[in-house]
Amino acid sequence: MLLNDEVKMLRQVPIFAGMAAAKLRLLAYTSDRVAYRSGEVLFHQGDDGDAAYVILQGQADVMVTTPQGELRVAQVAENAMVGEIAILCDVARTATVRAVTPVEALRISKENFVKLLMDFPEMTLEIVRVLAARLSDTTATLSAELAAARHSANHSIH
Repeated sequence: MLLNDEVKMLRQVPIFAGMAAAKLRLLAYTSDRVAYRSGEVLFHQGDDGDAAYVILQGQADVMVTTPQGELRVAQVAENAMVGEIAILCDVARTATVRAVTPVEALRISKENFVKLLMDFPEMTLEIVRVLAARLSDTTATLSAELAAARHSANHSIH
């Protein structure tokens, strides 16, 4: 894929939509293009957060480990960003991301991602919106799973 194609794809990602083409070219140039086969893991829950990923093509599951096993809390596809929470909060990865289909992504290093936020403070608001929506969705998913587990436990007692 050509650099200009990557720039066009980055423009589709909400947090990058308002950035100048020159900055998007620089971001694409300084990022690593990575590819994963179906079933491969982009990163594991608990890993160090060293980069964020923009999904250019394909789909991936976002999985969290629970006492009952792995739980899919989201599925991401083109134009989604994953891995930014560990960078922003300076914590270990909060989830595992596994390719469902072949995935092509741009890997943005922690250093470049933080520099982008410093250069473009307006990106921060969009990231907060994305993270708030994601937290809301994850909370709803976990609440539904907890309710289902309680329902199942109540029926197995009787």
